Amino acid sequence: MKLTDLPNIGPNAEKQLTEVGIATAEALVEAGAEQAWLQVKTIDPGVCLHMLYALEGAVEGIPKKELSPERKAELKAFFDAEK
Repeated sequence: MKLTDLPNIGPNAEKQLTEVGIATAEALVEAGAEQAWLQVKTIDPGVCLHMLYALEGAVEGIPKKELSPERKAELKAFFDAEK
């Protein structure tokens, strides 16, 4: 399955993920949102919280706006700790 087949993953996110070695949907799910985001951060230090939400939504197979408030809070805490 291609990365762009997942919710929230457009051409730009696909390009960044492929650049860091995550070239398939399966690889993204295996890596998980946090690890994938950290890898993207190595090539794009300004990568934002919305990208982290988008990656988690892709892993879960849902639009990022449908992430649970609890999961969003966990991701926000992770993002803040990595700044």
